[in-house]
Amino acid sequence: MAPFARRRIRVLVVDDSAVVRQTLASLLSSDPELEVIGTAADPFAAAASIGRNRPDVITLDVEMPRMDGVTFLRKLMSQSPIPVVMCSSLVGEDTETLTQALQAGAVDVICKPQMGVKGFLEESRTILCDAVKAAAHARIGKIGPRPVSEKLSADAVLAAPSGRAMSKTTETVIAIGVSTGGTEAVRALLEAMPADCPPIVVVQHMPENFTAAFARRLDGLCRITVREAQSGARMLRGHALIAPGNRHTLLTRSGATYCVEVRDGPLVSRHRPSVDVLFRSVACTAGRNAIGVIMTGMGDDGARGLLEMRQAGARTLGQDEDSCVVYGMPREAKKLGAVEDEVPLSRLPATLLRLAAD
Repeated sequence: MAPFARRRIRVLVVDDSAVVRQTLASLLSSDPELEVIGTAADPFAAAASIGRNRPDVITLDVEMPRMDGVTFLRKLMSQSPIPVVMCSSLVGEDTETLTQALQAGAVDVICKPQMGVKGFLEESRTILCDAVKAAAHARIGKIGPRPVSEKLSADAVLAAPSGRAMSKTTETVIAIGVSTGGTEAVRALLEAMPADCPPIVVVQHMPENFTAAFARRLDGLCRITVREAQSGARMLRGHALIAPGNRHTLLTRSGATYCVEVRDGPLVSRHRPSVDVLFRSVACTAGRNAIGVIMTGMGDDGARGLLEMRQAGARTLGQDEDSCVVYGMPREAKKLGAVEDEVPLSRLPATLLRLAAD
């Protein structure tokens, strides 16, 4: 090993299915930054493995024999915290369990790979490996640079801004992009917004089907109305729309009315939904009538799109390093010159309302 080579991230895979354990271990081992140090069929075997060889990150199933994943996660976080990525096949109403997992301390939630379909398996590898790398960096101080991987830009979904966005109107749209550690950050932001706040659209990197449960949870906690975005939904004051998992969400306009469009497409900046796609659509459609916010998360999704928003006349904010779980996306946007001002999470709601009123 070269004297200055960076140590690989050590991963423990916990799942009751031998096929899933083998698949996850294979996908993770294909990344030179990751090392699978063991697998376990249930939380008791996982606890024994942790005692012998402590991992940097654990991938954890939800439904397992003898003890469910959320119960094990709570015990782990209360006794000997290790970053955990929940890897589940739960869908529909059962995704409320995954909300409990995030509340219990999981860094991220992803879907299990779709077996036997090469295209889906390759996308799953990208999403899985990126989630594990992000978890390894969560709340541990400075984040080292990630190797550059070939990836699609927002060009794959939407043409670049033409500079002909609508001139300034009295309505302002707020667009938010967030990833690792973002579920609780988005909750804190939206809970602080008044019932008549400007319309908000959020891209939070999370799995298909989970975003509906996330929106329902926020709707029950906030004074504003929170819904999962659907094509044609209007952007209304006092409403926030959450981009559905596994599909891109774009801002569109019908006359003077802003709406959203939900569409299929490839991974952009290694994600679907992609913050870059949303932000580019906002730059094209709203221009100076928008405010862009990039929050906690690993990688650079949203950095270029936020720059396009700023170049189109929008106000742009980044969550500051101290209040981020992972200061990755805001840092990359700042490096590009896309961030007009960095703001702590606690001050973001008031700052957004002030900018919208200007």
